[in-house]
Order: sequence, then C-alpha cells, then structure tokens
Amino acid sequence: MRVLLVEDDRTIIRNLSELLAHEGYEVVSARTQDDAIAAAETFSADLALVDITLAQGNGFAVVSALKKTSPSTGVIFLTASDDEFSTVAGLSMGADDYIAKPFRPRELIARMQAVLRRRQPAEQLLHLGPVSVDAVRGVAAKDGTTLELSAIEYRLLLLFASNPGRVVTREMMREALWEDAGAYVEDNTLSVYVKRLRDKIEDDSANPVLISTVRGLGYRTAG
Repeated sequence: MRVLLVEDDRTIIRNLSELLAHEGYEVVSARTQDDAIAAAETFSADLALVDITLAQGNGFAVVSALKKTSPSTGVIFLTASDDEFSTVAGLSMGADDYIAKPFRPRELIARMQAVLRRRQPAEQLLHLGPVSVDAVRGVAAKDGTTLELSAIEYRLLLLFASNPGRVVTREMMREALWEDAGAYVEDNTLSVYVKRLRDKIEDDSANPVLISTVRGLGYRTAG
C-alpha cells in the first residue's frame, strides 16, 4: 500500500515514515501545500495522512486538490486540535477519518487499516476453506450448511475471510469488533471470541487449520 504523508514537522515525518515502512507501506512525504499537491499528481497513493496546519498552505487545500486527481484515495487528517470546526470541515470534504495529535502509533495503524478495508471493492462471496461468507446478504455457511453466528462472530469471520493467508492482528480485530463490542476488547476476550468461532467452523477446534494462532501478533488464516 502506498501512503502520501503531508506533515511539516520533520521529527514526525521521520518517525512515521520509519513506522509505516516497517509495516510494509511505501511512503512519500511532503512538508508544504504546493509540494503535497505536486506529489499527489505523480504518486498514486492508496491513502493520504494530511496535517491540517502546514507551514505553507493547509491540509484542506491539499485534500481538495487530491480529491480532484485521485478521488479513490483514502484520507485521514492529522491535527493538533480536536475542535469541532476542523473535524466537521475535514469530514465534509470527503475525509475518511481524523486523529488528534499526539496519537498512539498502533492506533494510527489500526485507523489506516480500517480506512483501506472500507475502500477496497466489496466482494460478494468470500471463502475461508470450506466456509463461505456472503458479504452482501450477511450470511455464512460451511459445506453449504448455514452457520448460526452472533454479530461478533460474523464480523470476525468476515475479517478473517477478507485476509486469506495473512496474519490478522489483534488491533485489526478490535477495529472490526468496535461497533458491536462498544468498548476496548481485552486480549483474553478476543481469545474467547476466536474459540467460539473455531467451534463453529473448524473440523477440530482443538487443532485449527482455518484460523491458526500466531503468538504475540494474532491469527493467520488459511490461504
């Protein structure tokens, strides 16, 4: 995934660029409005992280220009202020999210992943081994038999089926469950949810093959 970082603080640019590169993102940064607009014309970004206040210009102008050249690019505003005007103005311009500085790095990554997932074209039918998930109808089945899942179990299954052969981190799971759980989900609670889902989709939940544990990270899905 390609990220355009628009920020005039050199320390933040350096730290965020290192973090995002470590997470596997390709990053191009710009410190001014003019440089950011020029970069947006040559760098096809999947997501833009844009500081509202810049030394030259402002993030609103950058996003306005970006949306004209690349309307499919996701946008998260970075702002030192959490005032209502900035939030409403940013979202009304088509931004997907905003996060106030200082922010926690893992929270930013989770927000980015959520925006990117929402902007990916939705497939009607997803598969995880013998399990199928109809994302349009909101139903899942194993070997043709409909699965009785709770809302949380369905959200987890949809997340796993959307990431075949990949590691699904606990941060990704918390983001997927936020609406249903309504609060921060502890690691032990996540493990309980996964166990319940395994009981319904694995042939042998004690020896899972569709959702395997990756210690310290989360879970790897079958390819």
